[in-house]
Amino acid sequence: MGSEPQTGDSTTIGTGGDRELKRGPFSRWVSSSIKNPERTYRGLFYIVTAFFLLTTLFPFYWLLVLSLTPPRALQNVGLYPPGGTLNVESFIVVFQRVPFHIFMFNSFVLGILTTVIVLVLASLAGYVFGRLRFPGRGPLMLAILAISYFPPAAFLLPLYDLFTGNVAIPIPLTGLAVGFPELYNTPGAMVLPFSALFMPLSIFILTTFYGQIPDGLEDAARVEGTTRLGALFRVIIPLSAPGVATAGVLTFISVYNEFFFSFLMNNGEPGSWAPLVAGIIGLQGQYDTPYHLMAAASIIGVLPMAILVMVAQEKIVSGLTSGALKE
Repeated sequence: MGSEPQTGDSTTIGTGGDRELKRGPFSRWVSSSIKNPERTYRGLFYIVTAFFLLTTLFPFYWLLVLSLTPPRALQNVGLYPPGGTLNVESFIVVFQRVPFHIFMFNSFVLGILTTVIVLVLASLAGYVFGRLRFPGRGPLMLAILAISYFPPAAFLLPLYDLFTGNVAIPIPLTGLAVGFPELYNTPGAMVLPFSALFMPLSIFILTTFYGQIPDGLEDAARVEGTTRLGALFRVIIPLSAPGVATAGVLTFISVYNEFFFSFLMNNGEPGSWAPLVAGIIGLQGQYDTPYHLMAAASIIGVLPMAILVMVAQEKIVSGLTSGALKE
């Protein structure tokens, strides 16, 4: 009596009278995860990696499809070029319609100039914040980091007036004023805002690395007769090379991809130091928008950055890891 299992009961009688749960697929997966957590972590890692690659690489794949699609078939474009024809001429027409190589050269020059300025000034600031102790160091660092959260549009009007020569700087005690030099359509109109916007992150990165260098190494250099500045460039910076490389690469990529000041601080002509974004927009006609050419130009423009990341990522990651383990 009562020994027979009832229909729909959640338990069954196992061998020896043990009662076991009826496990569904999810319950079996949970049990397996508890017994073998490494397998679960590996599976979750593969899932997250696949999702990240899909969401990251799909825009580039879509640009490639658009660039290879003939203009007459753009309205019917799907996940692959329709009709089985590949329009590789788009990558050639880009350079025929605009001097795209000059726009790319301008972007490289602006990126290199900004990176050099940012690394020099951020190294000095990083040394002060990372190795010196003074009152108000924490709030001042927070104030510098807060600058990076300001919207670039907040600086547009005053900077535009300043760089177009419409602002006069008064000379104290003389009653005279000196006009600010006109920087519009010059690299200065873009390099100066770029440096101000991207420097806080570099200061934070270098402060972290410089603070990890043992004081004894700097003290040994000081005993040998070098100054603080000499110790910075001869001891601190070489030992913090991974951090310096990381700050430099991030700054260069940010400047290369910047749009706001790159678009508004020049007239869009290659001779006015207009960067890459102006070249892509310049492909647009008055009555047509050649999406295939703009997609091809975007791929051409992003290739140098993709190569830079692939070449530098291993050294940067390994350097960041070794920097984190310094004592």
